[in-house]
Amino acid sequence: MTMKMTQAAFALSVLATPLVAQDYPTRNIEMVVAYSAGGGTDVAARTLVPYIEKNLPGNASIAVINKPGASGELGFAEIARARPDGYTIGFINTPTIITIPIQRKANFAFEDLLPIANVVFDAGSLVALPDNPYGDLKGLIEAAKAAPGTISYGTTGIGSDDHLSMMALEREAGITLRHVPFGGSAEIRAALLGSHINLGSMNIGEVIDSVNEGELTSFGQMGEERWDGAGEVPTFREQGIDVISGAYRGIGAPKETAPEIVALLAGAIEAAVADPDFQEAAAAQMLPLDYQNPEDFAATLNDLQALYQALWDATPWVQ
Repeated sequence: MTMKMTQAAFALSVLATPLVAQDYPTRNIEMVVAYSAGGGTDVAARTLVPYIEKNLPGNASIAVINKPGASGELGFAEIARARPDGYTIGFINTPTIITIPIQRKANFAFEDLLPIANVVFDAGSLVALPDNPYGDLKGLIEAAKAAPGTISYGTTGIGSDDHLSMMALEREAGITLRHVPFGGSAEIRAALLGSHINLGSMNIGEVIDSVNEGELTSFGQMGEERWDGAGEVPTFREQGIDVISGAYRGIGAPKETAPEIVALLAGAIEAAVADPDFQEAAAAQMLPLDYQNPEDFAATLNDLQALYQALWDATPWVQ
């Protein structure tokens, strides 16, 4: 190829690149949610969508499409297999976006999805009835060491963030607890209130109302620092237990999506999350916001992938 041809090709590429974003979007976008309507991710999606729309060029709208099933696998596979044209995006949730392909042969691979932006980080929390015999996290650990395997805790299922966070607690504290899986957080709450289990492992955003109302007490939250919406609840790390765990809820696209489209969407999401009206709506829905740009979100997911793979290699959570 001659220098003249090389320069011409470069010029064409420079001219073509912005047109991808300039021509997008020209029609409506589908946002896939891999869980049922009314759940935490669905609520986050429907709360966020109007603010993303406001920050996109043109008059395109975003439709939330629920594709529940197989612990999120059906929805994640729908996103991964879609045309990489920016018209199918979706929420990608940890840990399941990572752990499903680790623990079984799945219809998608972690690498099939391209992170656009994270929106929510809902830290894990461990709750009990206010009249529990343990008092605090230190007391719970002492009781568990005195009677291994007798203290029960409920989670939203094997391999969920609730379950993996408790496995991390057991390793860090050197204790053994008894796992009781449930279908959802509402079932955990009912079992806890009925004294059928001793503890409930749920996200802080799911339980803080009950904690504030005195219905439940929390032994701590598992974020690196306290969430503003639960400022009175100490972190596990503050109490000497180095467990950081929770659920990231972010947005991704098929892996071949053009960088210009990813950047445009990420910018619209960032502006949406920064909107005071959205922040007020998110606070009302108890959504702990944690915006991460594409690079930071990708780094977070890659770190988690290494962590969960190492955990699986050492202690598989599915036998």
